Amino acid sequence: MKNIVDETLEYVKEFFKNDFSGHDYYHTLRVYNLSKHIARFEECNTQLVYLSALLHDVDDYKLVGREEEPFHNAKSFLERHGVSDEEIEQVCHIISQVSFKGKDTITPDTIEGKIVQDADRLDAIGAIGIGRTFAYGGNHNVPMHIPDMKYKENMSADEYYKHTGTTITHFYEKLLKLKDLMNTGTARNMAEHRHRFMKEFLKEFYDEWDGVA
Repeated sequence: MKNIVDETLEYVKEFFKNDFSGHDYYHTLRVYNLSKHIARFEECNTQLVYLSALLHDVDDYKLVGREEEPFHNAKSFLERHGVSDEEIEQVCHIISQVSFKGKDTITPDTIEGKIVQDADRLDAIGAIGIGRTFAYGGNHNVPMHIPDMKYKENMSADEYYKHTGTTITHFYEKLLKLKDLMNTGTARNMAEHRHRFMKEFLKEFYDEWDGVA
């Protein structure tokens, strides 16, 4: 397994070398490391976890647009490296269930999918999550904060993808929801501190914005 994991690490490092949106190689590496940590406490197929964590963003529509063939990049890489059709199908299935999609978000139907989803969500919250959120907003010309703009609740997947808010409304539309959506006990425990840190950040942000801190 070491060879295919090492080769996948090299692939995603090259794939994301020009990404500055918070979905860069180091995000992938953190999701991989978080997945490895969570997997230690679960009965799972670790190769599926590792490959899915490493490839979870290579076909993300936010980064590569809509593709005619779903999971084209992940499939092509795995095929070139001799991974079986069955395992490729399992990796793509896991990847398909990772993303947050508003009220249409899916709870993965495998433990491997739950682990990778948790790892991806953990990297979306806490100090790193705050940094990534502002990096993504700046990269996509999203306003940091508009005081009278309200966040939207209960968006469908289509509404969530098309919605244009601010970096601050994104906290309420996604990030503050993630703590309660974790699948594994390990991730739930890790999410508690990260969630508290985000709430403290938002309080400080508003106080400074209003000139009272």
